[in-house]
Amino acid sequence: MTKVIINGAKGKMGQAACEAIKNDPTLHLVAAIDKSDNLETEIKKNKPDVVVDLTHPDSVFNNVSTILKLNCHAVVGTTGLTKDQLEQCNRLAASNNKSAIICPNFAISAILMMKFAQQAAEFMNRCEIIEYHHDKKADAPSGTAIKSAELIAEANSEINSETYQEQHIIEGSRGGKKHNIPIHAIRLPGVVANQEIIFGAQGQTLTLRHDTISREAFMPGLILAIKATKTISGLVYGLESIMFNEES
Repeated sequence: MTKVIINGAKGKMGQAACEAIKNDPTLHLVAAIDKSDNLETEIKKNKPDVVVDLTHPDSVFNNVSTILKLNCHAVVGTTGLTKDQLEQCNRLAASNNKSAIICPNFAISAILMMKFAQQAAEFMNRCEIIEYHHDKKADAPSGTAIKSAELIAEANSEINSETYQEQHIIEGSRGGKKHNIPIHAIRLPGVVANQEIIFGAQGQTLTLRHDTISREAFMPGLILAIKATKTISGLVYGLESIMFNEES
C-alpha cells in the first residue's frame, strides 16, 4: 500500500484529495498537513512514499525540494514554478531516483482539451486562450493556460505570426502573451476552473472548452499521478505525459 501525505489539506482541493485517497484501497493517507505544520518534520515522522503538494506558488519550490531531498516522490498540483525551478526539480528527483510529477491540471477532460488543441494547431494559424478561475486563485495566468500555449507552440511555431495593426486604448486589453498566444485571465467568485482555446481561420472558428463543475473532477487524474510515481524517475511536467505515455 502506498503511503501518502497531503500538504495543503485544509484548502478545498486538499480536502477533496484527502477524501479521494481514503476511498482508494491501494493508498493510505498517513498525514493531512497545512501551512501551520512543518513539512520536514511530518515527512520524517510519517515516512510517506508520496507527498502531494497543493499549497501556494510562494512555497511550492521549497516544498518540492524538501520532499525530494527526504527521499519521497512528489506529486504537485501547485502552479507557479519557473523553468529554472523545474530544471532543478528534475535534477534533484533524478539524483535521488524519485519522481517529481508536476501537473498544471489533473482533470482528464482538461488534458484532452490541450491534446486536441495541439492537434488543431497544425492546421490553424490563429489562436487565443481565455481562462476562468475563482477569485482566490493566487497566480495568473493559470498553469493550464501556460501549458496549453506551450503545447500549441510546439505543434505550430508560426502560430499568430501574422501581425495586424491595432490600437490598444487600454493597455493589456489584448491579454498577456505566451509564445505569441494572447491569454486572458478572468477571476470571479462562483467559478472553479474553466478554459477556452479558440482557433480562427478564414470563415470559421474552432472552440475547445473545458469546464470544471467541482474539484472532484481533479481526483482521478491525481490518483493516476500518485500511482505513476512507482515507475518514473525524474521530472514529468503535465499529466498528458502519463496518459499518453509521452516524454515530458
